[in-house]
Amino acid sequence: MVTHMKTTIDIADELLDRARERARTEKKTLKDIVEEALRRQLAVKKPASPFRYRPCTVKGNGLQPGVTEGDWERVRDLIYGLG
Repeated sequence: MVTHMKTTIDIADELLDRARERARTEKKTLKDIVEEALRRQLAVKKPASPFRYRPCTVKGNGLQPGVTEGDWERVRDLIYGLG
């Protein structure tokens, strides 16, 4: 069962004029034209763009003095200003 809902949308005057002209030409209602356009648009499946990893590097001299690789507690303390 198909139900219908009334709604209000803002459409550019030029676009609405073209849609009304198309409806007259095809002997359809404006509602038919709008519904067909929405169905066509919604039927198009846009492929998801693949994730692209972009490396981000900064110039530096490695770890800060007093921090050893893998010492996450020390890193956490430095991040939160605890050490």
